[in-house]
Amino acid sequence: MIRSINEAAFGGLEEADLVDKLRTAGDALLSLVAELETRIVGHVLFSRMWIETPGALVPAVALAPLAVLPAHQRRGIGGRLIRYGLDCLRARDEKIVIVVGHPDYYPRFGFSSEKARPLESPFPAEAFLAMELRPGALESVRGRVIYPASFGL
Repeated sequence: MIRSINEAAFGGLEEADLVDKLRTAGDALLSLVAELETRIVGHVLFSRMWIETPGALVPAVALAPLAVLPAHQRRGIGGRLIRYGLDCLRARDEKIVIVVGHPDYYPRFGFSSEKARPLESPFPAEAFLAMELRPGALESVRGRVIYPASFGL
């Protein structure tokens, strides 16, 4: 079901394949679904990633993908999945979350391109956003982001 949600939401196989690969590789940290009248209509996956700094690998979390069936989009389902997921990650003592997405959508959840600026990534700066689940978590972090191999980067 999760696969079909990602296929429908993105109009292709790439994101659905990514979810499968991340799960198979053991990189998925948190997978959440949204149900509406006993039917799964949305899904979000959070996976382990790292920031390579001169002194160490700093653990971080990638939010990707977020998918809601087209007939149920623009109803706040994706937002609820994100907020609940971030709360779960805070409870697990995760400190940094990174997303590549629309710069008008993700800032409402606390993501910022400004926070991501010191991080090197293969993505356009305006779509590469980060947030601190713990205040100051990114304060002295500078380096290159490393996504799991499943991302194909």
